[in-house]
Amino acid sequence: MSLLFEEYKLEHFNLRNRLVVAPMCQYSAEDGYATDWHLVHLGQYALGGAGAIIQEATSVSPEGRISYGDTGIWEDGQIEKYKQITKFIKEHGSVPGIQLAHAGRKASTEKPWLGRGQIRSDQPNGWKTIAPSAIPFSEGEESPVAMTLEEIKRVQEDFVQATKRSVKAGYQIIEIHAAHGYLLHQYMSPLVNKRTDEYGGSFENRVRFLLEVVEEVRKQLTNQSLWVRISACDWAEGGWDIEQSVTLSKLLKERGVEVIDVSSGGAVRHQKIVTGPNYQVPFAEQIKKEVGIHTGTVGMITDAKQAEAILQEGKADLIFVARKMLRDPYFPLNAARELGAEIQWPNQYLRGKETQ
Repeated sequence: MSLLFEEYKLEHFNLRNRLVVAPMCQYSAEDGYATDWHLVHLGQYALGGAGAIIQEATSVSPEGRISYGDTGIWEDGQIEKYKQITKFIKEHGSVPGIQLAHAGRKASTEKPWLGRGQIRSDQPNGWKTIAPSAIPFSEGEESPVAMTLEEIKRVQEDFVQATKRSVKAGYQIIEIHAAHGYLLHQYMSPLVNKRTDEYGGSFENRVRFLLEVVEEVRKQLTNQSLWVRISACDWAEGGWDIEQSVTLSKLLKERGVEVIDVSSGGAVRHQKIVTGPNYQVPFAEQIKKEVGIHTGTVGMITDAKQAEAILQEGKADLIFVARKMLRDPYFPLNAARELGAEIQWPNQYLRGKETQ
């Protein structure tokens, strides 16, 4: 029997299978408001059979966006379109999730297809960024402003209010983005965080911001599932590493986090990532075995048998797929056929199920 297409039980609901669409920024919002692009983009994955669909990094404040094209959830008017998206996803058998994020010093950038570089605060579509310390991500960039304790509390409250709106919008999974060099990860990494107060220095101080966000977000949830995406390793000497990730995951589990979405990298420019199929799987495996928490793995997983083997070998519980889904939104339907597993096709597409 295929584990990939086995129903997966969480505390408050089940996923119809273990394939999760990873959050992927589309840079196609208008002043933080989602558009029909997002409805069609995310909706196609529900038709394609994914167990859960995590919406792109959705900013908790205007200055927290990676770019001016990012989605946001900092005001009530943004909820309406998200309700339409979650309704469609649920109607077609998938579980909708949202990734709540703040980009910190990696905010205020151009859309990728227009160059991706930083837009300075005195330029159109740019703004002043914030971070744990006044250190830019790249040499020559405008430096971020080091956050005061009052600003830390303000951003934490932004996460709380974003969570309340996410619940109203119908999301069943709330994922906190603490990976890829964005704000919460910036506090965690000793290569980025040079503070000397209670939010810098020791491991306990560097994870304090994230843990406080998690504790406050958790209070807003009833029957939703709380997930956290982490970068398990900075891929740079003296940076965040898997041992710290294991310890952090234990603390997150104690605070009600149900799934650790395990990625890596993004904190610093001088990282040296060794990529290849399954290159991040060992991180998820170690967290799963040492912490005893649901884990998801992501990164260069492009084949049904490859994904099935990860599960059969007990290295992760969920398979997050990103770029493969962009190439083939119906990957779950096709993977089920390859593995000989049964999966429900949309009635409107049944004529395409059987091949000659």
